[in-house]
Amino acid sequence: MTETKTDPSRRALVGGLSAGMVAALGSAAGAQEQVAQTDTSPNPPRSYPRPPFERQQQDWPGLASRMVPRPDHGETTYKGSGRLAGRKALITGGDSGIGRAAAIAYAREGADVAINYLPAEESDAAEVVALIGQAGRKAVALPGDIRDEAFCQRLVADAARSLGGLDILVNNAVYQKSQVSILDITTEQFDQTFKTNVYAMFWITKAALAHLGLGAAIINTASVNAYEPSETLLDYAATKAVIVNFSKALAKQLAQSGIRVNAVAPGPFWTPLQVCGGQPPEKLPGFGKDTPMGRPGQPAELAGIYVLLASHEASYSTGQVFGAVGGRGGP
Repeated sequence: MTETKTDPSRRALVGGLSAGMVAALGSAAGAQEQVAQTDTSPNPPRSYPRPPFERQQQDWPGLASRMVPRPDHGETTYKGSGRLAGRKALITGGDSGIGRAAAIAYAREGADVAINYLPAEESDAAEVVALIGQAGRKAVALPGDIRDEAFCQRLVADAARSLGGLDILVNNAVYQKSQVSILDITTEQFDQTFKTNVYAMFWITKAALAHLGLGAAIINTASVNAYEPSETLLDYAATKAVIVNFSKALAKQLAQSGIRVNAVAPGPFWTPLQVCGGQPPEKLPGFGKDTPMGRPGQPAELAGIYVLLASHEASYSTGQVFGAVGGRGGP
């Protein structure tokens, strides 16, 4: 059920990882269950880890498997009900975080899924490939850097060919680096942030329109920073505001074609983005504590929104921004 578009040695690696992944994922699931069992209260805000967190930093792009605590993407909790049966989805940033949660949920809802990620994220991606296969769906792994327009075009073409079509596009991959002052933001960082968050979305969406038809859905990951920008995320927040407006304008263009376009604007979520420069290191232990819920969200808590927006249940929702911010800010 798994297809990859890389060299044979990588296919062998993914195959070997997939074959032995059940035990590894079982261990990760056990760790997540231990976290959940630390508080048996029925109160949802207390069902997931709360700050303070350990001080931790990783090199970009970071791995979910190395985070403490490990994020919950729904590996052991998400239960599907056939809401996306027979559909075919492409998700950027599908190895970890929000993209991983969406990939797991889509597969368990009956969709075949192609994920894009950076080669450095291979170990996380292999886990997702295994989980999609365990759900009985086809997984297509498409590593590469979406800052390159030619690669974005190949990415869409490879996904559509390997899946046998395309019904759902999730533009989710992101670059975020915290800086105290605009004087600390280099042109290189500014360029990387906009190329990853905005240019890639434009290139991939443009290429995908050749494959998307009546009933298709495009979902773009925005942020609470589009509405309530952090002073340390100047360039990142600017890209998220662009994503909101891009989504609203494109929704109007494509409405008569039967293609819906929506955005999701999360608040603080526990993903590798935060531990590899997305947050100031000294603030990471208290990440999410200033929300009314007193904690960051877990990627699994966004899966249902991405499923809804991809499904025909949201047939009259287009040009909308769906927030999940823990009680403060957002659209």
